[in-house]
Amino acid sequence: MKYDFDTILDRRHTNSEKWDVKPNELPMTTADMDFKTAPEIMQAMKDKINSGTFGYEYPSQEYFDAVAHWYQTEHNAKAETSWMQFSTGVIPSITASVNHLSHEGDNVLLMEPIYNTFYNSILNSGRHALASQMIYDRSTYTYSVDWNDLEEKMSDPLTTLMILCNPHNPTGYVWTRDELIKIIKLAQKHGIIVISDEIHGDLVLKGHDYTPTFSLPEDCRQNLVTLVSTSKTFNVAALHAATGIVANPILRERFTRAINKYEVAEPNLLAIPGTIAAYTKGADWLHQLKNYLLGNREYLEKFISDQLPQLHVVPGTATYLVWIDVGEVTDDSAALAQQIREKTGLIINPGTYYHGNGNHFIRINIAYPLAQIKDGLNRLAKAIND
Repeated sequence: MKYDFDTILDRRHTNSEKWDVKPNELPMTTADMDFKTAPEIMQAMKDKINSGTFGYEYPSQEYFDAVAHWYQTEHNAKAETSWMQFSTGVIPSITASVNHLSHEGDNVLLMEPIYNTFYNSILNSGRHALASQMIYDRSTYTYSVDWNDLEEKMSDPLTTLMILCNPHNPTGYVWTRDELIKIIKLAQKHGIIVISDEIHGDLVLKGHDYTPTFSLPEDCRQNLVTLVSTSKTFNVAALHAATGIVANPILRERFTRAINKYEVAEPNLLAIPGTIAAYTKGADWLHQLKNYLLGNREYLEKFISDQLPQLHVVPGTATYLVWIDVGEVTDDSAALAQQIREKTGLIINPGTYYHGNGNHFIRINIAYPLAQIKDGLNRLAKAIND
């Protein structure tokens, strides 16, 4: 079956956060996709609604079997269902973990630039965000870990947790297996629990696949909480479903207590059937989606190379979010993003949201029909060239 990713959806007046904009504006920001989800998922949800019963529900063994099946077949990664805990989302799980697995005043380590919502989970919990800056190579437009700085930050006795983004948002970098082992081993050395957000793991568009951290050698799993979800993969964020995978039984018990304490363990009506359908029937849709997204990314890369050579695309291979170096144009990407919006109606994320060296970057969502990608890039070129 061939799935449709070309039809432009009218999401205005649908309570979409992203599309609450002026009539002439094109938002290429918030990380959801402007595609309908897989019809197999929609059918499962329709069947559930048609049952007419909307009482309390809990995840079934079928749910956990579906998660295990997905990671085995898509990523050749084995996870025991006994390691799994349902939650209502990756960010609620992170917030609960920060609150329960650390103490007020502790440091939570991040590698910047990094997904901005992590800071809410940290700062609103009375913890300190401690950042290790990734090294940026302006000759290749690539990032790497500053290993000396990372370990120095880990050695601070107040550092008790680390939030890892695997693959990395906003850069789209796919960590290698060796890099993940090195990060986790360093964290173990300093008594730090690693919480790995792997919400973009299914969206590697080319090159080597991502490595689920739960699939690392047993000795690397002892201080590790892995969080996965269908929300980005299948554009179903509103289902509020995620799975925590924790191999260490003691840490798993602590994580489960955190999820229960902060009441993020109860699924909504459609979370379970939607997730089961995604993980058991959605593979073909996802494979076609990734091919489409790769085409969008390649179109963007060529457009910028040909028409905006003063901009430089960071060569990430994962996610539908593109990190673009605008340092030759400005050292204030927030002001640039505002000017682009005012001049053309194109809305993009300024890199300042993501801390680190984000003042030299913008982030663009490319999960749109190609016609809208072309529209957005023409607007971007007009704003930059003007």
